[in-house]
Amino acid sequence: MEDKLENLFTETDVEILISTMNQDSLDFLVPMFPFLHFSNFRILIINQTQFETILESEYPNIRVVNSFEKDLSKSRNLALENAQGKILVIADDDVIYQQGFVAKIINSYNQFPNAAAINFCAVKSDGSLMKEYPKHSKTNLNAFDIFNTSSIEMTLNKAVLDKTGIHFDEKFGLGGMFEMGEEAIFLFDLKSKKQQLIFESEVIVQHLELTSSSKKSIEEKYYIQGALYTRIFKSNYIYWIFVKLFFDLKQRKIRFGEFKSALKSSKKGHQKFETLQHDNKK
Repeated sequence: MEDKLENLFTETDVEILISTMNQDSLDFLVPMFPFLHFSNFRILIINQTQFETILESEYPNIRVVNSFEKDLSKSRNLALENAQGKILVIADDDVIYQQGFVAKIINSYNQFPNAAAINFCAVKSDGSLMKEYPKHSKTNLNAFDIFNTSSIEMTLNKAVLDKTGIHFDEKFGLGGMFEMGEEAIFLFDLKSKKQQLIFESEVIVQHLELTSSSKKSIEEKYYIQGALYTRIFKSNYIYWIFVKLFFDLKQRKIRFGEFKSALKSSKKGHQKFETLQHDNKK
């Protein structure tokens, strides 16, 4: 019993990995933690910036890496490389954490200590759920669950992650060649390594703004989807494009008249990704 208690995760094991840009003050952290001063949490900040805009921390719990590269997936990977916590929380600089979020995360990992990733729920500014989530917790995420995941809902088990060697694909994500889908690829790569992916129906974070993907045209989205599904499903990509098309039609996210152009764009994305893969093998 004593050994079991010693192996339990505690709140000090949690480290929050924040990707941000061009910060020269820690003031941006204040609204992210409205119920407690940010210095009470273990935080690693990846500040993608210019040489004249450097961020520093005077708090021992807050570490900063100033990077002079751009690209969200590069920022995420740099965070994973420099992380020290046992449980890692993926974060952006425009979210607001909910009171008790660390306890919820720890409780879940103590229930599933071998899970590679545990995803949680996010809410909008009015307190309503950010999207439609499963009604109950799940211990084996399927493809639809993974595609429904946003990075700010993700938490990771560092020990499991280190064993797999999985990292974010830098061709995908904001600032990359294909500006969406990095979190789905990351989770599918973990799943391909037979790692356990969990969903918990607990809210940990609030997000106020529209995502970058919601501002893209149908053609842009499906161009990226063509590359994304090729990266994940290889030659089966076209099946998943049709699944996505019919789902979007049902949800009225696209009109029937846009079906053909969306399909055409997805094939262009597929071809671009295949060309990149071919060039990388030379």
